Amino acid sequence: MNRRDFQRLALVRLDEARVLLEAEKFEGCHYLSGYVIECALKACIAKLTKRHSFPDKFAVQNSYSHDFSLLLRTAGIQEALAVERDRNPAFATHWNTVRDWNEQKRYERSDAEDAMKLFRAITDPKHGVLRWIKRYW
Repeated sequence: MNRRDFQRLALVRLDEARVLLEAEKFEGCHYLSGYVIECALKACIAKLTKRHSFPDKFAVQNSYSHDFSLLLRTAGIQEALAVERDRNPAFATHWNTVRDWNEQKRYERSDAEDAMKLFRAITDPKHGVLRWIKRYW
């Protein structure tokens, strides 16, 4: 997969999460919403890939993670996140919601409030996490 594939997949997962939210399938919405962020962060990592360069072993291993903090570090945008959180309290609140997601959510129950809160944190047009990540992907 390349950068554009991850960008496209992030937007596909966003559409799927929206459909699930509208259908009141909150667990599926919550689960897929996290993959929006994971795919977007992986697009940021893919942007760093240089043609004909031999990849760093740890960067490659970390790129296959579901852990947002590890993906942020690998993408080189961890400091930018800290700056944005300090500068923008609404974004910081959204990030605090998003950062708690993990792939184990597929086994957990989510209610309407959890799903809507995560979806809003990702999609807020002014302070959303996806909007911020798109600056770097």
